[in-house]
Amino acid sequence: MRRFIIEREIPKVGSFSPGQLGGAAKTSNAALTKLGPDIQWVHSYVTGEQTYCIYLAKNEALIKRHAEISGFPANRITEVTGIIDPTTARN
Repeated sequence: MRRFIIEREIPKVGSFSPGQLGGAAKTSNAALTKLGPDIQWVHSYVTGEQTYCIYLAKNEALIKRHAEISGFPANRITEVTGIIDPTTARN
């Protein structure tokens, strides 16, 4: 599966309570169940007005379908083409 970053603009998401974030996770999980095994949510980073979600999916169309089913926007979908970290500097 391919790795994607989904930017979702959600007003005030950074101030959501744990219960609100849990409810959002449940909604996302329900959409994933409907879509089947070709899409997986890895995790999300929450900021003031956005979430940055990491997904594994067969294709971008599944990411868009998840947004439609869940009701969460997918304002920008970007495929990850590589990963680097401090250990990348090793020779």
